[in-house]
Amino acid sequence: MDIRRKKLVKQLSVRVEELWESVSSLPLPEEEKLNACFEKIPVSLFPPTEHGEVIEVTSDTSLGEAIHTLSKYQILSAPVRDVDAPEDASWMDKYLGVIEFEGIVHWVLHQAEILGAIPRVTDSGVAAVGGATTPDATIAKAFAGGEFFEELISSDLYKNTKVKDIAGSFRWAPFVPIQNSDNLLTLLLLLSKYRVKNLPVVESGEGRIENFITQSAVIRMLSECIDFPWFESLGAKPLSEIGLPRMKHDKLVKVEEDQPILEAFQLMQKKSVDAVPVVAKGGIHLVGNISMRDIEFLLVVPEIYKTDRLLTVKDFLDITENHLKKSANDKDQSFLTHVVTCTEQEATRDVILKLNKYHIHRVYVANEEGNAVGVVTMRELISKFVKEPVDYFGEFFLGWAPSCPSPH
Repeated sequence: MDIRRKKLVKQLSVRVEELWESVSSLPLPEEEKLNACFEKIPVSLFPPTEHGEVIEVTSDTSLGEAIHTLSKYQILSAPVRDVDAPEDASWMDKYLGVIEFEGIVHWVLHQAEILGAIPRVTDSGVAAVGGATTPDATIAKAFAGGEFFEELISSDLYKNTKVKDIAGSFRWAPFVPIQNSDNLLTLLLLLSKYRVKNLPVVESGEGRIENFITQSAVIRMLSECIDFPWFESLGAKPLSEIGLPRMKHDKLVKVEEDQPILEAFQLMQKKSVDAVPVVAKGGIHLVGNISMRDIEFLLVVPEIYKTDRLLTVKDFLDITENHLKKSANDKDQSFLTHVVTCTEQEATRDVILKLNKYHIHRVYVANEEGNAVGVVTMRELISKFVKEPVDYFGEFFLGWAPSCPSPH
């Protein structure tokens, strides 16, 4: 974080502390006290993006170029600007939505199914590959591994497909804007209770995005607040005391290290999760992590997909680790090669610091043997700092995000 942004984050946390002092003596639950503070802070005080500007992708950008843009700036998503919209158009007419790595994975897997690189499950319960059904014993042979990615990247389909051509795939990435005059309570509720991952900041009637606030940005802000009393009221409590992890080991979606890598991405898509822990074959011992954004390595790093053998999760982790070591980019390495864990008794503030330090979206909860027993996400942690008042949003979502998921 640059000095200017760090200063702005500190100013914001000081403002919360000033408001906290005025409400801390009130006979209210801690969440309601924090609500009262956040409700008085305008979104305009939230620091700008890490890059100093909002990174956009135009609707006529090829899918390959969009992937390289997200990879270059180390971002998970970007707003899509419609090149056919008039210059004086408002944001509602100028932006088509938000492109995410999750949506790209959806598109890649769809192409893999069409080309017969991975099996599809039919109503009869057998796998369909390339238009024909196959028994379960031959499913593994249907995964083309590196051959599929090499074929995909060299194809005219990959080169010519534009972002606007797959805009319909982004039902889970609605364009939900807020304004600078909105408050921090609205921002935090949207990024946690309502599962929105990013919030474009716009002005009514204007055609530009002034800021782009993500869950990661909120975690960075919280990590700068650990020394303030308002933060310690919650941050000092262990995860178990604040009800985390919610997802226990028997519900945790995971992959074994010898599974095909495409199968891991397919599982994430099917289960609607952003990442899965990698465990040792036949067990629950944590050995790594795979996230939706990691498909970028299969699409931009030739040595990963140019292989004659079936590419397993372990192969993918090993090859990518070597690639990242050569690039000597510590920020990149934290995304994939190291699985970050905590315990159920770890302080909430320490987990937030880990998320911020390693630039990750989740921390796996492990026992003394290093086995996965749960997971804690950014969204879940942010949700612990706010409580939604009754009927708070009213008709906020009407016409803006009809597909925005329910908070329940």
